[in-house]
Amino acid sequence: MVMPLYCIVLKQTPILEQLQLEEALLRTDTRNFCIINYGSPRSIVMGISGQADQMLDRELVQRDQIPVIQRFSGGGTVVVDESTLFVSFLFSKQTLPIASYPEPILRWSAALYAQAWQIPGFALRENDYAIAAHKCGGNAQYIQKDRWLHHTTFLWDYSEENMRYLKMPERQPHYRQKREHKDFLCRLKDHAPSQEWLVEKLWGALGNVKPFYIEPLDPKTLVFGPHRKATTLLNI
Repeated sequence: MVMPLYCIVLKQTPILEQLQLEEALLRTDTRNFCIINYGSPRSIVMGISGQADQMLDRELVQRDQIPVIQRFSGGGTVVVDESTLFVSFLFSKQTLPIASYPEPILRWSAALYAQAWQIPGFALRENDYAIAAHKCGGNAQYIQKDRWLHHTTFLWDYSEENMRYLKMPERQPHYRQKREHKDFLCRLKDHAPSQEWLVEKLWGALGNVKPFYIEPLDPKTLVFGPHRKATTLLNI
């Protein structure tokens, strides 16, 4: 049976607003969504269990007045800005023939991106998307009784200066091998013609995974009832 995949496209929407939208859809809606956001004003986003003192150079963050957001999902800490490409999937568990656990969801999504983009060396490396040995995307997930959400921050481009706000994490993926950010990260702009091209190819690949048809959705038309709100702007 052909089913709609509701696609919400945002441009330079603050990541706080995007995460609040995703949390509302997760908790109050039953449809399947793909959410794209082309960039956000510079911010720092931490997972639900992240500790600012362990993750951030608090003095620099305070000096430059960088907003720090704690999202409702797990995962690590990232600096996002106008050059970040955000992609999120929100599915009911019965939609796809995969187990609703972190590793199968990661494998499914990595295969989808690899098929869509055909970037040589693109692969899942532990919990990251990487090109060869360099990270190009970080992931976080939220899995509940009937639904799951998988969201990614892709580095279309990034500023090495922004990486100063992050401390070297104590827990690192093995493939990082204790490399500094500048030696660990890569830019998708060096491997694709445009962000719009990446999204167009992704939507095409989604139509091959399952008989979806893409249904654009204006987020201004959405109405949400009362729900838990775990995404917060921190006072750092």
